[in-house]
Amino acid sequence: MKTDALIAMLAGQAGAVPRHTILRGAVIGAVLAGVAAFALMVWLLGVNPRLAAFLSLPGFWFKLAFAAALSGAGCVVSWRLAKPGVVVGGSGWLVVAPLAIVWALSILVLADAEPALRSQLVLGNTWRTCPINIAILSLPALAAGLWMLRAMAPTRLRLAGAACGLAAGGLGAMVYGLHCPELAAPFLGVWYVLGVLIPTIVGMALGPRVLRW
Repeated sequence: MKTDALIAMLAGQAGAVPRHTILRGAVIGAVLAGVAAFALMVWLLGVNPRLAAFLSLPGFWFKLAFAAALSGAGCVVSWRLAKPGVVVGGSGWLVVAPLAIVWALSILVLADAEPALRSQLVLGNTWRTCPINIAILSLPALAAGLWMLRAMAPTRLRLAGAACGLAAGGLGAMVYGLHCPELAAPFLGVWYVLGVLIPTIVGMALGPRVLRW
């Protein structure tokens, strides 16, 4: 049999992978990554002992919503970039929107605060450890996300890796929020964003190496 005929026969017999199968695998992977990040947080840091009291504070839910929005934006962009020829398009605004909201709120909070209190609103008590803790907790999701993307067909490897890192960083920030006592928007706008940026940059650097096919 000629090579061209063999290729045509194999291609004709190959069926498309059902879309729901890929999506189900991605959802399962995300859930497992979240469980792994939570277990890592409990092991390394522990749950905030005042968490029950924090549940009644709007700032706590804003913090989790901000982190979840970044993670969700990264997931959407990653999903689009996992398909050859698909552009990010309007989904890029999903990344911009939560950042714009938290930075706008930060400006309002700082403008309304006494000058002597502004540095405390930005630095909090944990600014030295916050970004690195978020980055560490994002590692399970980053590894799982890159593994799932590798099984698909991304062509813009750096951007796909960065989107995967954004999703992982947002998830890490969400889990870290169950330990972190900080609630001020200026703190989130600086140190949480920096913590999410670290795995985003790592994912962008690893993309061409890990996702190449």
